[in-house]
Amino acid sequence: MVREIIHIQVGQCGNQIGNAFWTTMSKEHHLEQDGKFLGSPENPEDQLRLDKIDVYYKEAGTMRYVPRATLVDLEPGILDQIKAHPMGKMFQPDNFVFGASGAGNNWAKGHYTEGAELIDEVVDVIRRETEACECPQGFQITQSIGGGTGSGLGTLLL
Repeated sequence: MVREIIHIQVGQCGNQIGNAFWTTMSKEHHLEQDGKFLGSPENPEDQLRLDKIDVYYKEAGTMRYVPRATLVDLEPGILDQIKAHPMGKMFQPDNFVFGASGAGNNWAKGHYTEGAELIDEVVDVIRRETEACECPQGFQITQSIGGGTGSGLGTLLL
């Protein structure tokens, strides 16, 4: 039985680290930038990759995989960059959650004001991803510890 991990990336730093993480994971699992598997299930090495791909990905079509990820920021800038990146097509559009104003490198804005307005939507997306799992193992969060969105909204999320 595969135990799934839900990945959550919060703020500019968390989203940049998360984007690098998904680039590495896609190469490791032989996925194209749109999530299509490049290998052949008959090949024993490729079969080993497919045996564990469900930890971080869910199948969205025949041999096409989508990251089990939630991307969060208080301003759309970095998420727009991820969407425009060739790998942006791999993510589910519903899993991008963003505000309009940003935290401006201010922890309190990320935690108490702008972040507090967005937290319910973030939790709903994470809940939907978790409920789609057969046997959830846990959550993996990438965020910054100092600054605004990553630290403020990240601690609110925790």
